Amino acid sequence: MAHKKGGGTAKNGRNSPGQRLGIKAFASERVRTGAIIVRQRGTKFLPGRNVARGGDDSLYALTDGIVRFEWVNRNKQRVSVLPLSN
Repeated sequence: MAHKKGGGTAKNGRNSPGQRLGIKAFASERVRTGAIIVRQRGTKFLPGRNVARGGDDSLYALTDGIVRFEWVNRNKQRVSVLPLSN
């Protein structure tokens, strides 16, 4: 009998750093133009008024304003930025 257990190769013996995804500016917060609102993979959050989607699906503000979230359907939300009225 073997005196050691079968030591198979470990496929993933490394740990990668977190990607820091998630909401960066919450509802009713003020944001400036270009500020990142959501970092995401895929489109869990859709861009609304005054919000654009980056190449990595991040959402960012096109104008200064207040962040608003609204439900589109059961599992998607739309993010808008309402401009500040000065």
